[in-house]
Amino acid sequence: MPASLEPLDVSVQIPYHFRCPISLELMHDPVTVCTGQTYDRSSIESWVATGNTTCPVTRAPLLDFNLIPNHTLRRLIQDWCVANRSFGVERIPTPKQPADPSVVRMLLNQGSSELVSFNLRLNALRKLKGLARDSDKNRAVIVANDAREILLSIVFSDVSSNSSELNHESLAILSMLSLSEAECLYVATVSDRVGYLVKLLFHSSIDIRVNSAALIEIVAAGIRSPELRSQISNVDGIFEGIIGILNCQLANARALKIGIKALFALCLVKQSRNRAITAGAVPALIDKLVEFEKCDAERALATVELLCRISSGCVSFAAHALTVPLLVRIILKISDRATEYAAGALLSICSASEQAQREAVAAGVLNQLILLVQSDCTERAKRKAQMLLKLLRDSWPDDPIANSDDFACEDDVVPF
Repeated sequence: MPASLEPLDVSVQIPYHFRCPISLELMHDPVTVCTGQTYDRSSIESWVATGNTTCPVTRAPLLDFNLIPNHTLRRLIQDWCVANRSFGVERIPTPKQPADPSVVRMLLNQGSSELVSFNLRLNALRKLKGLARDSDKNRAVIVANDAREILLSIVFSDVSSNSSELNHESLAILSMLSLSEAECLYVATVSDRVGYLVKLLFHSSIDIRVNSAALIEIVAAGIRSPELRSQISNVDGIFEGIIGILNCQLANARALKIGIKALFALCLVKQSRNRAITAGAVPALIDKLVEFEKCDAERALATVELLCRISSGCVSFAAHALTVPLLVRIILKISDRATEYAAGALLSICSASEQAQREAVAAGVLNQLILLVQSDCTERAKRKAQMLLKLLRDSWPDDPIANSDDFACEDDVVPF
């Protein structure tokens, strides 16, 4: 049963024709296939996605995969839910229908045609952006109509001049889509295109800055060439622009998410990490760490650990008064992955600074590390914790637990 139906009274029976023939659960978005049978949209889409080409009930071949919304049945189900509300049944919401491919094609044609007036092109792109924001299904329809190639050509139509609203709206749509490697190479192999995106990182509009950072991250993560990744990371101003988004007072949750994704992608290039340090990555990461959501906090800690792999990174993090206390405090609070990154960063910082060792001890790292070693976290996290315990042994207060051999670590274990 769906979660919304768990408290149902046992005397309430869902009518047979309201149940999906595949999942046998109450349908939330009934759709009819070419054979005339009706299924819940998510169930029949999963059926087709796994390679099935026949109707699950009739076994007749599906000559086409168009799913027609069964509005009449959906309204009957909604009425039944309302009538049985006293038994714990919640009314199913009216689902948004996926974008019509013909409408998407029309909007793309209008938005890309130079024969159409500027305002009409702009309105078409704004409507397309609204569809992309609505759902993953709409984005899939947009991608299926070759939108990415069209939008890329609009974004980079004239990188030497001041960008227009057409460029910005196209960029906003692209920031919500995935790109193929060929499309990423279209951007990465032309320095003027990368330079144009970096210039937009300093735009007066935070939305345009964030959309530009999103496309930079998509491109950097979507190419396999280390040389091209290095070229992108070495463009003047790129780190300052990304870190500026993290530091911006107007930054919302999306801005922080995209900012840290972009910073992490750029810091994967080892030769560029000094540039990140110089641009102010350390205070930005530490000051924003408590504001990130779970996945973003994991990525932020992974970035901290990457930057701690160079000496200037260790020095900069050790010099920030909040680094060690914050890492000690959150080492077991987010996730196993975050624990591993935090332990690795602490190990690097404490290996480079005796002052950091004293700060870690004062912050209560002993108890945290002992709990970590005894927990169900990853083996790599435990090894890093053991190495840190061994490193800090001389800094512990007189304590038989801390000075025992239970947490010894083999000398041949190398961090990272």
